[in-house]
Amino acid sequence: MKEFAGTRALFRLALRRDRVVMPIWVLVLGIIPAATAGLYDQLYPDAASRASLTATSGANPTLSLIYGPAFDLSTAGGFAAWRYLMFIGLFLALACLFTVTRHTRQEEETGRQELLSSTVTGRYAPVTAALLVAWLAALATGAVATIGMIASHLPAAGSIAFGVGITLVGVVFAGIAAIAAQFAEFSRTANGIASAILGVAFFLRAVGDSATDLGWLSWLSPLGWSSRLRPFAGERWWVLLLMAGTAIVVTAIAYWLLPRRDIGMGILATRLGPAGAAPGLRSPFALAWRLHRGMLIGWLAGFAAGGALLGSMADGIGGLVGNSAQTQQIIQRMGGASALVAAFLAVTANLLGMIASLYAVQATLRMRSEETAVRLEPVLATRTRRLGLAASHLAFSFLGSALLLAVAGTAAGLLHGLRAHDVSGQLPAVLGATVAQLPAVWVVAGIAVLVFGVAPKAATAAWSVASLSLALALYGPILQLPQVVVDISPFTHIPKLPSAPLTMTPMLWLTGIAIVALAAGLAGFRRRDIG
Repeated sequence: MKEFAGTRALFRLALRRDRVVMPIWVLVLGIIPAATAGLYDQLYPDAASRASLTATSGANPTLSLIYGPAFDLSTAGGFAAWRYLMFIGLFLALACLFTVTRHTRQEEETGRQELLSSTVTGRYAPVTAALLVAWLAALATGAVATIGMIASHLPAAGSIAFGVGITLVGVVFAGIAAIAAQFAEFSRTANGIASAILGVAFFLRAVGDSATDLGWLSWLSPLGWSSRLRPFAGERWWVLLLMAGTAIVVTAIAYWLLPRRDIGMGILATRLGPAGAAPGLRSPFALAWRLHRGMLIGWLAGFAAGGALLGSMADGIGGLVGNSAQTQQIIQRMGGASALVAAFLAVTANLLGMIASLYAVQATLRMRSEETAVRLEPVLATRTRRLGLAASHLAFSFLGSALLLAVAGTAAGLLHGLRAHDVSGQLPAVLGATVAQLPAVWVVAGIAVLVFGVAPKAATAAWSVASLSLALALYGPILQLPQVVVDISPFTHIPKLPSAPLTMTPMLWLTGIAIVALAAGLAGFRRRDIG
């Protein structure tokens, strides 16, 4: 057992480092299903509204592409499983793979793992501790979801199937992230490999669930397995064996690969760079472009695809709500408009803005990654000024998020315009609604800069700010939280375009807050010590 020596200490250290972010993930993802189940009777109070929902949504391939198959929409549990099982599994998989990569490959990249390995720490201790933390997060999320659904008077069997299903999805992708950490030398590459596998799994599930003749593709995706477990619709308990077996296999592969590489290196050999830098790398912005371009291109591709998909759904939004007047009123209230399609477009633009804020935080915190990896100090030892270096990175945070929203808005407006046979009218409206989210995105980015500049050791708290803003804006109206709580999110203050009138006052206030936070963060970065 000497190869596992130090696992308990590393596990406690990882829990301490994730003591803020992990509970947020667990609570946000865990309470959503129970909250939705509690509102089901209000949204669909009679058999007629539930039959309409089943007839319109259950057979809608577009909705199956997004949410998965609807096995039973006549019950609150079946509705909650259809709406959130796949999405919670998706976000939990992301949380688990990022957790594993952070506590394995990132520790090696920064050199901290080599220092620990010089002590009594065993070879398998770091990956074991990381997996235990990810498994704990997945188990806690599943437990919160299960307890919450049982407390909402849903059947215990379906609640347990729901909780165990999302838990095993997280466990499977934690193992996949552990494998990616063995192949890649850098944490960004490992995250990219694991995220790409997750994207393929989502694509296989989406195609399999929306095309009746290709349903077998869903059985190739762990995200599809959670739906095929069929919580609240005649549970298939044997699917859990498939998920658990896959989790054991991928975890075993990660342990098998680990001793076949050196610490700090990956199985995939890193290509050596040229002896001299290219002329295009002689400025801070050129270096920042080299560091950010891969991430930006990936986000652009995702936003283009997501915008096109959401835009193509707008005309068919009626199939999502059936004939329930209560549901239509809720969606209209979230969008602030009387027309259901316009309200859906407003919600779509708002959602794209929230996701863009995650990119803005990621791009902003890249400076912190360079700082902790001791690559920032050698650059500042040259003629490069601190503010010039910060500006080169923040250009991608602020302008890059604007580009993401412009691309997504163009794709959504174009697809919606084509389906509505009104491209010239719909494209500018949807594009304007999407770009209007920028002040809220910049507030989140500005707060990230403020944390980085003033309290760099707590820089990861910027993710908590972004997550809280997203959760309050997205689920606050559904959970009927007090408006004063929902207003904490900057996204609740953006005018609900394209149907509501454009009011500049909240836009100017949000922009001013972003500028103040940005200035304060840069001032703190200019005065503090590097490292």
